[in-house]
Amino acid sequence: MKTAEKGSSENDQGIYHAPWEKAFDRVLTPFEEFIHRQTTSGLLLMSTAILALLLANGPLEYFYQQLQHLEVGLSIGSWSLENDLHHWINDGLMALFFFVVGLELKREIMVGELANPRQAALPIIAAIGGMVVPALIYFAINPHGDAARGWGIPMATDIAFALGAIALLAGRVPKALITFLVALAIVDDLGAVIVIAAFYTETLSMGWLTTAAILFGFLLMLNFAGIRKITPYFIIAVFLWYALFESGVHATLAGVLGAFSIPARPKYDPCRFSAQVKESIAQFDASHVPGQSIMTNDKLRGIVHSLESGALQVQAPLQRLEHAWHLPVAYLVIPVFALFNAGIPLDFSSIGTTLTHPVTLGVSTGLILGKVLGISVSSWLAIKAGIGRLPAGTRFNQIVGVSLLGGIGFTMSIFIAELGFAHQPEMLLMAKTGILFASLFAGIAGFIWLFLAGSRGD
Repeated sequence: MKTAEKGSSENDQGIYHAPWEKAFDRVLTPFEEFIHRQTTSGLLLMSTAILALLLANGPLEYFYQQLQHLEVGLSIGSWSLENDLHHWINDGLMALFFFVVGLELKREIMVGELANPRQAALPIIAAIGGMVVPALIYFAINPHGDAARGWGIPMATDIAFALGAIALLAGRVPKALITFLVALAIVDDLGAVIVIAAFYTETLSMGWLTTAAILFGFLLMLNFAGIRKITPYFIIAVFLWYALFESGVHATLAGVLGAFSIPARPKYDPCRFSAQVKESIAQFDASHVPGQSIMTNDKLRGIVHSLESGALQVQAPLQRLEHAWHLPVAYLVIPVFALFNAGIPLDFSSIGTTLTHPVTLGVSTGLILGKVLGISVSSWLAIKAGIGRLPAGTRFNQIVGVSLLGGIGFTMSIFIAELGFAHQPEMLLMAKTGILFASLFAGIAGFIWLFLAGSRGD
C-alpha cells in the first residue's frame, strides 16, 4: 500500500488516498449537496427521457413494449403477488422516490426553508397558486367525462428538471432565488401527494386501510419510544406498503408515511458529542503504540467503534437516511421510471391533431400558462398584501422566470397521468405528449427569461 503521495502538503501526511478520492474531498453544505444532486439528476433524467423516446419510436420498439409487460411475481406457499414490470416500477420502486420526498418535506418543515413562517409564506402561497390555477385551466378545457380525471396532472413541478435548468444560470441568478424554487417545488410535491391520496383512489378496502393505519401507528410508536435503528422502521414500512397496495390507496404513499415517522432529532446534542470525542481521543492517544497497526490493538479498535457510534448518535436518522437514499433515488429510481414511462409513440403526420386534443391542450396549457399565472400572480398578491417578501437580492421579474420553470412537470405529472388514465391508453398518450411538450417549452422559456433578467441591472 502506498503512503501519502510524494510532494503532498504537510496536512496530507499519514493520509492514504485512493486514485479518485481527492476529487470527492470537497465538503458541501446540505443545501449545496441537495442542489448538486438534483441538478445532476435532472440532466440524467433528460437523457433517459430521450432514450425512452428513441426506444419507443425506433427499431427496438417491440422489445421496449415487451419489457414493459414482462410479468414478475413473488410467491410464498399459496400466497403470490404478480404484476408486470411497468407496474412494479410505478407501484413499488417509486415508493422509494416518495420516501425521499417525505424526508425532504419533513426536514424543510422542521429546520429548512418552510420552518420560518415569515420566510415560508411566499413559496407556500406561490405553490398553492401554481397548483390551483393549472388544475382550473385543465378542468375548464375538460369539464366532463373520463378526460376530467386528468385535472391533477398539470399541478406538479419536477424539482430535478427545474433545478437542472436554473443551475445552468448559477452565475446570473441569486442563490436566494434557487432556494425559493426548491421550497416551492417541495410544497408542490406535498400538494401532489395529498391529491393522489384523496382523489386518485378508485376503490377502498376498509379492512386493509385499517391495517395500514395500525401499521403507521406502530411506526409512530417506534419514534415516540426513541428507537433510532432503521431496521424496525423498514420492516413495518414494507408491510405498510402491502396493506396500502391491497387497500386501494396508492401504495407509494407508504414511502411518505414511512418518512414522516423517521426520528428527526439525534440522540446526542453537539456538546455531549464534543465531550465524548475529546475523551475518546485522549484515550486513543494514550493507547496508541507508535509503529503498531490498529488491527493488532484491541483497545484502539474499541475506541474507534465508540467514536463511530457517537458519530451516528449525533446525527438525526432522518438526515442520515436522506443522505443515504438521495443518490440511488436520483440516479436510479427516477431514471428507471422515466425510461418506462416517457416512451410515447410520436406520429409527426398527426402532431397538429395530437397537440389540439383536449387532454393534451389541458395539460400543456395548465403547465405553461397555469403555472405562470398561478405562481407569479399569487406571489405578487402576497407581496403587496405584506404576507410574503421577495427573497434577498431578487427582483419580481425573476419570480416570473421561476414560474415558467414551474411548468416543467415531468416525473410527478407522468405519475398522476398513469393513475388518472390507467384504463384510457389514448388519453394517457395525449397527457404524456402534453407533459413532454409543456416541459420542453417551459424549460427553454424559463432559461431564456432568467438569462435575460440576469443581464439587467436593478
